[in-house]
Amino acid sequence: MQTEISPAAGTDDLQYDQPNDRYVFHHDPDGTATITTTIVHALASIAETDVSQGEFSLYDSVDPDALDRIFGKKADGTERTGGHIAFTALEHEVYVYANGDVIIYPPAETPRTPTTN
Repeated sequence: MQTEISPAAGTDDLQYDQPNDRYVFHHDPDGTATITTTIVHALASIAETDVSQGEFSLYDSVDPDALDRIFGKKADGTERTGGHIAFTALEHEVYVYANGDVIIYPPAETPRTPTTN
């Protein structure tokens, strides 16, 4: 059973939603971190992985530059208002929404097969 985790850079509101077995936070587009930086730190914190040691790269799952462009402001400076992207990273399902909401589902447990004697 998961409980609280300490917040990572840019994920001060990262919370575990136990009834729905997921982590939820909101990325602040006006903050100093990009959406990809926020996601990497959240995943590293959830999966207890050290990104500074090269144990995880978002490039293994999605193009971080494209993700930043998709969820960044439009060329005219206006905010994006719709759409989302889903991908898998570190066996976690990640959903990123244009409004800044990010939902991360932990890996599904593998069903156990009954043993017979």
